[in-house]
Amino acid sequence: MITLRGKLKKNNVSNSMEKDFNQRVSIRDKLLVKEVQEMEQTLPNTCQISFKDANRLHDFDLLITPDEGYWMNGKFSFEIQVPEEYNMTPPKVKCLTKLWHPNINEDGDVCLSLLRQNSIDGMGWAPTRKLKDVVWGINSLFTDLLNFDDPLNREAADLFLKNKELFRDKVQEYVIKYAKR
Repeated sequence: MITLRGKLKKNNVSNSMEKDFNQRVSIRDKLLVKEVQEMEQTLPNTCQISFKDANRLHDFDLLITPDEGYWMNGKFSFEIQVPEEYNMTPPKVKCLTKLWHPNINEDGDVCLSLLRQNSIDGMGWAPTRKLKDVVWGINSLFTDLLNFDDPLNREAADLFLKNKELFRDKVQEYVIKYAKR
């Protein structure tokens, strides 16, 4: 038999579950709704983003196809994962395409100041940074943001400093082998 007490009890349970669900929406997820929209509107023409699951804005792929520089004619895939502690901690970025680069090693680790919690140059992560900054920063690694003073791939940096022509040839060898468009 349905009683008023039973109905109220059932409504309270569902209301409490609804409140619980709303409270569980993280600060990260609230920030990402706006930031993803802003990122998509300001995306460089050499970049594309894709989401494995439209409901998981904290896990997406970035494809960069440089239209100038040493890596021109290559396609480079990156996986970007935004931790729960975002915006206090930076996103995690992994390059999925094997390439020859002073700031990206062959395991896909990326050396970019703004991805560091603490950076020597003062350009590290700050809560005021956004996903669009991350995308533009990664994109710039293929043009004007090469760092030979603090390389992740020392061998690539040394080759560039010693012989730019050999460096270019090695980059193109990797592009042809691993990143052909």
